Amino acid sequence: MRNSAVFVPHFHWDREWYEPFQVFRHRLVAALDTVLETAEADPDFRFTVDGQMAAIEDYLEMRPENRERIIALVSEGRLAIGPWLILLDEFLCSGETIVRNLQMGWAAAEKLGGAMSIGYLPDMFGHIAQMPQILARAGIEHAALWRGVPGSVAGHAFRWRAPDGSEVRTEFLFDGYDNGLDVLLVPDRIRRALGEYAQMTAERWGGDPVLAMAGTDHNAPDPQLAAWLRHASSPERAITVATLEEYIRKHVRDEVSAVVTGELRSHVRGNILPGVLSVRLGLKQRMAVAERTIDHAERMNALWSRRDDSPFLSLAWHKVIESTAHDSVVGSGTDETCDQVAARLAEAAQAARAVRDAALAEPAARVPGDGFLVANPLPWERTALVEVDVMVPPEDSTLVSTTAGGSAHPVQLISQAPTVLSDERLDASQLERVLRRIHRRELFGRLIDHYEIAPGSLVFHLAEAPAGPFDLLILRREVAAAAAAHPGEWRVRTLTEARATALVPVHVPAGGLASFRVTAGDRSAVPATPLAPATARADTLANGLVKVAVADDGTLDVTGADGTVLAGVGRLVDGGDRGDSYNYAPPARDVLVSEPTKTTVQLLESGPLRSRMLVTRVYDWPAALSHDRDLRSGHTVQTPVDMLVEVRAGEPFVRLSTSFLNQSADHRLRLHVPLPQPVDTSASAGQFAVTRRGLTAEGGWGEFPIPTFPASSFVSAGPATVLLDHAGEYELVDGGCALAITLLRAIGSISVNIHPLRDEPAASEIAAPGAQDLGMRIENRFAIVPSAAGWQGANAVALAEEFRNDALIARGTAPSTDPLPPGTSGIRVDGRNVHVSSIRRVTDSARSAGTEVRLAAMSDTASTVGMTGAFTEVTTVDLLGRPVSQPVPVRGGFELVLGPWEIRTVVLR
Repeated sequence: MRNSAVFVPHFHWDREWYEPFQVFRHRLVAALDTVLETAEADPDFRFTVDGQMAAIEDYLEMRPENRERIIALVSEGRLAIGPWLILLDEFLCSGETIVRNLQMGWAAAEKLGGAMSIGYLPDMFGHIAQMPQILARAGIEHAALWRGVPGSVAGHAFRWRAPDGSEVRTEFLFDGYDNGLDVLLVPDRIRRALGEYAQMTAERWGGDPVLAMAGTDHNAPDPQLAAWLRHASSPERAITVATLEEYIRKHVRDEVSAVVTGELRSHVRGNILPGVLSVRLGLKQRMAVAERTIDHAERMNALWSRRDDSPFLSLAWHKVIESTAHDSVVGSGTDETCDQVAARLAEAAQAARAVRDAALAEPAARVPGDGFLVANPLPWERTALVEVDVMVPPEDSTLVSTTAGGSAHPVQLISQAPTVLSDERLDASQLERVLRRIHRRELFGRLIDHYEIAPGSLVFHLAEAPAGPFDLLILRREVAAAAAAHPGEWRVRTLTEARATALVPVHVPAGGLASFRVTAGDRSAVPATPLAPATARADTLANGLVKVAVADDGTLDVTGADGTVLAGVGRLVDGGDRGDSYNYAPPARDVLVSEPTKTTVQLLESGPLRSRMLVTRVYDWPAALSHDRDLRSGHTVQTPVDMLVEVRAGEPFVRLSTSFLNQSADHRLRLHVPLPQPVDTSASAGQFAVTRRGLTAEGGWGEFPIPTFPASSFVSAGPATVLLDHAGEYELVDGGCALAITLLRAIGSISVNIHPLRDEPAASEIAAPGAQDLGMRIENRFAIVPSAAGWQGANAVALAEEFRNDALIARGTAPSTDPLPPGTSGIRVDGRNVHVSSIRRVTDSARSAGTEVRLAAMSDTASTVGMTGAFTEVTTVDLLGRPVSQPVPVRGGFELVLGPWEIRTVVLR
């Protein structure tokens, strides 16, 4: 075996990148036409389709007549497809999205003859810690990848171990996924070139044959490849053509000694391009919204709807997964490519929203029309604050909310709508034009309750729930008669009942439903809030669990219940960026702006349920880089940055929202959370794990190892934990004295040819002006949790879920005279530091309906989990939904023990 070589013909197909999807698909169809023709003409030819089924689906949509040709080649083992739907960026989507990607790719491959059982991950920009467990729990024993492997791996394979202990043998493509191409440059000299390459890399291979990956981006191999290799093969160095799976299963040792645990983010053997974590902020935010909306839709459809909307949910998932491609959500494509990704993510969210709203409409039909339904997507009970539109009470009364049991709770009015919607004067002959605005009974989004006609005056009174009957034909007749009797000027007014937006506390069962009404009550009998109230002074907000005070410079001093103080939170630091979509690069003579020229503080709300203040700081930021890209321009732009600071009753964290209109190019803006003492480690949550990292990253290759790291749901350092709304990047700065979170990275090129922190261009130097986000309002949302006990003691796993997942609300549609229905529980999950990734409706091969629940232990110790609900049996399944245990009878509840960092999926029936 030592003197042999195995060539794996393949291509790597970026579905969209420096060209949009449809342009690349045109090339894809031509390339796969060539592959099929070559394979059918030469029995020795094998081909590996990049590990992603999207390429096959995209091809068959244009060439449906070739479906049987593909099935034949897959069945013969000469065409390797799957197991993924798409080659994703693992850090910029949720762990659940990664699982669905594998499920949908595997299912699509099964329909065409079967998936390649290799976790092929050739070009991702690093790899998550839990990928070995995801693969292993889908029955996949092997992986193959390139980027991110640490320098400790000396051979061409290693055992990759997840935090839970799961392992997969991993083929290390240490020279990239195109290492065989240099050998093929001169076809009649392949034998010599292969010998030189084998000798040069001999220490890597040991006794195993050389793996020559014969392919690259967006090109089919030469149809003569197999003939060239037959000619080059000799008794001294035998050459075999194989799929990647054949090489791993037939030609190499399964036992390897090197072990790597956790995520792969080393720069030592390949660029991992960390700047993609923060470029094109809008795509990261849209991804988070789409994933969250689908998750809520699945939970509502499974728990509260009689209708199976799986086709719509599958459509939504497919569009999200397409968008996770490592050149899609990362934002490293052209403007038109990124616009298409944004539109696709919007479609996914829209499809899911329709399912969610339809599912909620079913129980809302049992709630009276003057009441509201609240649904809790989280599997534990909570008191949620919801905003609803209500009538303003009379001056001598106030508003309270009441539930089915008759208990009353205070309501906080937060805004009032105008009552005069229009006031106009026109000639009597024009009154018919006014009536055209009315659609049956609707006018200006409300319903006509009644109207008044007097000489020269027409007044419409609108209401959300009108009391009496209304006949448009009678109105038309009366207006025509009045106009004829009183020619000349008329005054037409449209008035609506006085309405306001109210904040209401609602206790909602685990995964369940609750309903309430808001009615006028006696001021002297206002009930106390069930939670410690949120209070406010001119520059301080508090709720008994957390306090925040504004300093003179607009930063915040945040104090936790245990006395932990985080001072200077929210400091903004803006610097230049002369990099590209792949890598940040500071100008050599950078100018950092961190002090505002003006600061104002405005108190917006003073409780008792929510207190808010608006801190506005004005900065002079350079408008762009100068002609010398190592220097920022001397021309500055005054930029006000709003920071909305919010404390809610019952929450142990402070919510922050930043917003500004970006008028500067070529810059990076970061929000700092200073730490009381320097730290040398951080931890961030995402993709079924909390990963610990230090102050540095392993360097090598040709990329400077800036220690910016990914975070999805929270990041923690010392006593500071920051809850996040979407995936992004952070860094421990100033020697571990502060946590910096990137709010914006504005650049103007996909790649730059000469990059100060990267030797090799990542792509062509193509302009991407949209990545500057000029003229865009940049908004970010966080929450700050101060706790000396760190993220585990603060229960950050649960807090992050509560921060990101608002309760859902729908207006009741039953007659207003109906009583409020009682609260109803769904599925309850009890367990500290346990993440519930998914609750959805499933059916097995016998079409037996069930509810699938996926759990992940987010801790390095075992977790006991209790589950209760309306089910009588439980079955454990793998990540592809295949049973791994027999159904176990239960009586509405059971306990299970999750090992450290274990992912477990159960089906309840």
